[in-house]
Order: sequence, then C-alpha cells, then structure tokens
Amino acid sequence: MDTIKKMSANDVATKLGLKMGDNELETIMDIIREQSASKRRRPTRRVEMKAELRKLETSIPLGEMRFNVLNHELVPLHELVSEDEEMEELSPWELIGSDVDGNQRLRRELLPKILITDPAIQALKEALELENDELRAGWLNNRVVRITRRSPSAGIHVAYRLVVEGN
Repeated sequence: MDTIKKMSANDVATKLGLKMGDNELETIMDIIREQSASKRRRPTRRVEMKAELRKLETSIPLGEMRFNVLNHELVPLHELVSEDEEMEELSPWELIGSDVDGNQRLRRELLPKILITDPAIQALKEALELENDELRAGWLNNRVVRITRRSPSAGIHVAYRLVVEGN
C-alpha cells in the first residue's frame, strides 16, 4: 500500500490501463489520497481523544450524584457483617480457632480477600460513613463482607470476603 500511495496519477493509470480523466481513475485516486491522509491524522485523533477523556474526568459529579456501583444489576449485594455476628455467621465453615491463651477467635486470614480499593467496597464504605461520621481511619480494614448473588444452579449463593488494604 505504501508503494501505491507514492505513485502518481499517470503511473496508476498506466498500471490499471486507464486514461487520464476517466471517472474510475479519479475514484481510485480519491481512495488512495484518503488512505494516505488517514494515516497522518491518526496521531492527532489520539490526542483529541485524550483531551476529551480529560474533560469527561473533570465533569464526573462527586458525592451523592456520582454513580453507585452497588445499584448496578450485575453487581451482587455487598453487606458488611457486624463484628458481633461474625463468629456466628462463619462457624459452619470451621473458621473458629483458638489463640495462644485458649480463647476462641475467628481465623479471618483463611477467608478469601477483597481489596479495600474495590469499587463495591468503596461504595459500601462511603454509604456507611455518611450514616456514621464518628468512624476512625482504617475502620474497614480486616472486616468481613457478605456477598449474596443469584445462581442458576444454587438459587442464592453467599460468599464471605475479608477486606484488606493490599495483597
């Protein structure tokens, strides 16, 4: 294609067996010009798209007007399990152990993890912080979240995750 783009109208006409001034030759030359021009425009189009994305980022509303991921139909129900109910809820999975002193404790480290930066966890955190403004920093770390989703085979599937700050 690069070789064709470099050809003059006379060269294209002789290669195709056409005469100068034919409508078919003009159509072919228009296509060749369009192809060579489109390759030059691509980098500027990318820059324009980046600028449009920057405009979009600054126009995203904050606070209550922002999209809540928990309201989407594909996101399952996320609920924070209260610290009082954790032992009772997780006892069927044998996650209750004993510490050095022999006291019972919940072995949270055995639960699958979910990052605190997960959009669903962030939405849950914001909603709970709106209700209670006395929460300390890092209050959500090491807490258990119940995730309830519909399943075609099991009906309703309940999973538990441990909220962590990093891997």
